[in-house]
Amino acid sequence: MTEDTGVQRRILTEISPVAWEHPADRAALNALRRIPGFDLALRKIFGLFGERAIRLAFKANAVRVSPNQYGWVHERLLRVCEILDVADPPEVYISQTPVVNAGAVGMGDPFIVLNSSMLEVLSHDEVEAVLGHEVGHILSGHVLYRTLLIIVLNLVVLRYTIVGLAIRPILMGLMEWYRKSELSSDRAGLLAIQNPEIAMSSLMHMAGGTRGETLDLEEFVAQSEEYREGGDLLDAVYKVLNVLGQTHPFAVIRVGELRDWMESGDYDRILSGEYQRRSEKDERPYRQDLHEAMTGYKDAARELLDEVDASVDRLKTKITDAFKGRRDV
Repeated sequence: MTEDTGVQRRILTEISPVAWEHPADRAALNALRRIPGFDLALRKIFGLFGERAIRLAFKANAVRVSPNQYGWVHERLLRVCEILDVADPPEVYISQTPVVNAGAVGMGDPFIVLNSSMLEVLSHDEVEAVLGHEVGHILSGHVLYRTLLIIVLNLVVLRYTIVGLAIRPILMGLMEWYRKSELSSDRAGLLAIQNPEIAMSSLMHMAGGTRGETLDLEEFVAQSEEYREGGDLLDAVYKVLNVLGQTHPFAVIRVGELRDWMESGDYDRILSGEYQRRSEKDERPYRQDLHEAMTGYKDAARELLDEVDASVDRLKTKITDAFKGRRDV
């Protein structure tokens, strides 16, 4: 599985992460950062554990990628950083883990962790898309908040149940932002690989791929459409309940969101050079991000209500037909 796209990619010189960030992600993160002393408090909490301790843990129980260790991963990382115009590539570690996943960890000097099982299931090009995704998290400044959320989930919620219950509303809000940050970084992964099929197939294989098994992307995209079109009343409710405890959106949702972003024209505009540069001041007002995020949530809520209305109508018709059938007997 060593294929290469073979397509000349555009180097996105000085691209600002604003170009790919989901408005709900950006609005939520800006809201957190506007809380006086919030960042400082988080850094103090992080200091209790220490970035050095986390980094040492991976150095002791993982393989650091280099030209001599997982050389092909190192080459793909350098290419991702070239495309996204990153001067100092982050360190990457390969951890022996059966779960097909990856993550960016740290605070002042973030690094990337790829689970070894992911290298067995994904193609080299798909791994490159994942590297682009994780570099996107780093460039967007997600890593501090994501690392702390993981620490809080593991230590507070699992070990100190009463405290966990007390801060659960805050955690739910953070987890909603966490899920939206995944949508932003999926876009970064697409921009890094510049091949929509590879970007979407990486999500498909992370959702349910196994070594040596061939999956069909068109069928997975159709599955994504089926999920979004909804079903009966219970399906609409379950869609909401299912994601409440999740840190990542479902893969079928992520594929759908990625396709929506491409269809909006933003992806093509960025590749043609129309994007905000890091050297340019971000003129985008916070209120605009908030408005777009609210609009997105309103549209999603409206879709959910439409699904509920349609489901109730179908249920009503079934009951009416069943009643008529009994009366006719």
